[in-house]
Amino acid sequence: MKNSKSVLIFILAVGVFGILNTEMGYIGLLPALSDHFDVSVSKVSLMVSLFALAIAIAAPTLPLVFSGVNRKTVMLFVLAIFIIGNVISIFTTNFTVALVARVIPAFFHPVYVSMALSVAATSVSAKEAPKAVAKVFIGVSAGMVLGVPIVNFLANVFTLEISLTFFALVNIFAFIMTIVFIPSMPVQEKLSYGSQLKILTKGITWLSILAVTFLNGAVFGIYSYLAEYLDVVTKMSPYMISIMLFVYGLANIIGNILAGRLLTIAPVRTVIIYPIALMILYFAFFFVSDLAIPTAIFIVIWGVFGGIGGNVNQYWMMSSAPNSPDFANGLFLTSCNLGTTMGTGIAGIIIAQIGTKYILFVGMFALVLGFICILLRNMLYKSTNA
Repeated sequence: MKNSKSVLIFILAVGVFGILNTEMGYIGLLPALSDHFDVSVSKVSLMVSLFALAIAIAAPTLPLVFSGVNRKTVMLFVLAIFIIGNVISIFTTNFTVALVARVIPAFFHPVYVSMALSVAATSVSAKEAPKAVAKVFIGVSAGMVLGVPIVNFLANVFTLEISLTFFALVNIFAFIMTIVFIPSMPVQEKLSYGSQLKILTKGITWLSILAVTFLNGAVFGIYSYLAEYLDVVTKMSPYMISIMLFVYGLANIIGNILAGRLLTIAPVRTVIIYPIALMILYFAFFFVSDLAIPTAIFIVIWGVFGGIGGNVNQYWMMSSAPNSPDFANGLFLTSCNLGTTMGTGIAGIIIAQIGTKYILFVGMFALVLGFICILLRNMLYKSTNA
């Protein structure tokens, strides 16, 4: 039984990796895609921005729509849509067709990811759920850190089509593994849409949404400008910046593993300490960010915090509505996207008005707001886990 659950969680992680890989991998292919379709880089960047917009639109709604459908059916359906989109992208020479084939699967991205997190959490005991979720989050981190360099390498050494084929192969592998190893998973207790939407009338839900939005913005609002920060403030070479970005991603994976253990042992304490510790880290880094070695150390520690943060956010959102896991995870994805958008936008204004070095204060301010929301939730809705 334990082995079958491990296989299930592994397949979910691979599926999430394939979907995140498809999402993030295009970032490193924009110049090659621009040449391939003979369009401007700004136009081809629609493949990234519209993908993100589709996720933001679908995250609060589609996971709810699919919440009563057999889990295996949903997994195969979403993976099939991604595979079809991947294959069309390989062979088409028409940019509009490629864009449509890219955006349609994006709407189903939150369906698979939210369901994967829910299934992982419910496949084990409530106490062990954070560890199971953390393993799925490894797929998220791997998709973010490995996707870009792998497809970049394939596009540079071979062809763009070969790099696009990599997306398809990962999703095909997850599809086959799902067919062969995962049994039918009908939903045991189908919740009405009304009963799930009811969580939006509760204060604990909105305090959790705000906390997740601020905490995620505190990380990704800064991370979005990490390459520029290392260039402008730390004066690193492009080669070293690439290494630092990769190191951040690897540290992120370590953070996921660590988060699973921390949230299993003392979940509420972990959530409370997280923003305080990250605030201290940002404050300390501000004074040494022009030095290469302290910056490299910061990147490693921050990467670990980034991995922990994703798990902390998911736990906090999920624990606010444990009886509506799919909808709660959809709200988690929406909150994360909103936080990233707001954090990136405000940090961009700070860069233009004051300077790149000062974006750390955007992160610190967001952490203060997130911490306040966490404390308010704890005071108003007493948590039972230490």
